[in-house]
Amino acid sequence: MKYSEIFYTLQGEGQLIGMPSVFFRTSFCNLRCSWCDTAYTSWTPENKEMTVSDAFDEISQFGVKHVVITGGEPFLQRKELTALCERLSVNGHHITIETNATIFVPVPANLISMSPKLSNSTPLDEQQWREHHDRERLKPAIIREFLEQYECQVKFVISDTQDIQEVHRLAEQVPIPKETIILMPQGITESELNTRQKWLAEVCKETGYRYSPRLHLNIWGNKRGY
Repeated sequence: MKYSEIFYTLQGEGQLIGMPSVFFRTSFCNLRCSWCDTAYTSWTPENKEMTVSDAFDEISQFGVKHVVITGGEPFLQRKELTALCERLSVNGHHITIETNATIFVPVPANLISMSPKLSNSTPLDEQQWREHHDRERLKPAIIREFLEQYECQVKFVISDTQDIQEVHRLAEQVPIPKETIILMPQGITESELNTRQKWLAEVCKETGYRYSPRLHLNIWGNKRGY
């Protein structure tokens, strides 16, 4: 599998926030978000490889139930992802897969953590990637398929108030159950997060959407392996 890192930490976002978890970060992504905080998996993807068997052994050595497979975009590696999830499931792990929800593959998983990309993610400087990203970033039919077949959470990265209207429109179009929607402030620094988190918390109180901090950034900052 194409991957960039395996590490043991706390889940920093969403409904399982704070849960001790092993993260397996795959490499390569089909989108190019302007604010991507793991450019080493997307804009300049690391090309390291390991077998499914070795990945399973590395993950299992931590002796932790919860496993988060993230990226990059894990569903790009369909065959390998399926094989890894099958082995983890048989071994009794709780599997969360974090995805941009543009590719559907039926794999054993306990939670699909979708992060559909709003227009705030579109890169401004790279015309080729801007057109590709804008064309591919939202796949309502894929979101619907995940919702129908899995327990899901649907996370949105929010930069400003206009993003909330995009969330409303997509939630109505798909439709996405309100209780699965999670809003997170965009940013990787304390000042960026502080600027957005208070007004976003008020938005969640008004709309009934769930608010999520970014716990790993609050504790360790924007560092790899945390």
